[in-house]
This record gives sequence, C-alpha cells and structure tokens, in this order.
Amino acid sequence: MGLLDLLRRMNAQPSKELKVLLLGLDNAGKTTILKALAGEDYTKITPTQGFNIKSVNTKKWKLNVWDIGGQRKIRPYWKNYFDNINVLIYVVDSADTPRMEEAGFELNELISEEKLAGVPVLVFANKQDLPLAKKASDVSKTLLLTDIRDRQWQIQACSAHTTEGLEKGMEWAVTTTSAKKK
Repeated sequence: MGLLDLLRRMNAQPSKELKVLLLGLDNAGKTTILKALAGEDYTKITPTQGFNIKSVNTKKWKLNVWDIGGQRKIRPYWKNYFDNINVLIYVVDSADTPRMEEAGFELNELISEEKLAGVPVLVFANKQDLPLAKKASDVSKTLLLTDIRDRQWQIQACSAHTTEGLEKGMEWAVTTTSAKKK
C-alpha cells in the first residue's frame, strides 16, 4: 500500500463519530433496525441477551451503535451504557398496544437519567407494516412525547422489515447531533 492509497482511505473515512444508544422493550425491533442500517441480513434474528455493537458508516459520520437487550431483567443494566452518548434511539413496537404504556414508562425513566440529560431522542415507531400498528402520532401521544421540554426529540414511523422510514430517522439524528456539536 502506498501513501496515495493511505490518503484516499483516510479521506474515505467518515469525519466524525457518534455514539448511539439503541433501546426499547424486547421484541420492538431494535436488532432488526440495526442490521438493516448496517446492510446485513435481518431475516433470522434471535432475542438479544446482552448487547450488540455495530459501526454504521454514512457519508460524513461513523455511528457506533450500542443495541442493548430489552427484556425486563436486562433493563436495570441499561444505565451502564449511558456515558458519552450523542443520541438515544428508542424503538417502540407500534402494533403492541398492550405494552405501549410500559414502553412509555421506560422511556420516561431514561429521559430522567442525569447522564442522558439533553441527549436528543429519536423514537422509531416500528412495525408500521403490520395491520394493527398505531400511527406515529398516536404512539407519540401515548408516550407523552410532547411533554419532553429539555431536549430535541423526533418520532419517525418506520418498518425495520421494509426499511421504510429508517433513513429519514437517521438523517434527523445525525443532523440534530451535528448541530449540537457545533
């Protein structure tokens, strides 16, 4: 490898890195979203028992995404991953109406954490491809997102399986974090 190749490779690397925390209840679609964003096969997903870490490269950013399992017994350990987070992505199963209140409770617990103070929040209202999925606006009302006043937030309807809405949500996350870092 010559110097020219090294310089080209350095210029091809994203210029900034973001640490992204991907949380939500179990079976919300967090790992499927992460694999879809990374361009990996997401047809055979098993529940995350601990965590997954993936680097996702965009044109200007390298996203280091921490996908933490959402089972009730794992949630107390979420706080171990709060250091130096640039954006929190919270995934909600829009078709799981019985657990929507629980999802809102967990999100509000996260927002009240001191280490996450001011961290922008992207809520993916996932599984919009399912017939019983609530609209993103209804999910927003159930989660009481309009009560959030101490940080920027965005809700994005999406489907991890069709990838619809994922890119738009990530654009918001990167743009918002970019503006915050300036």
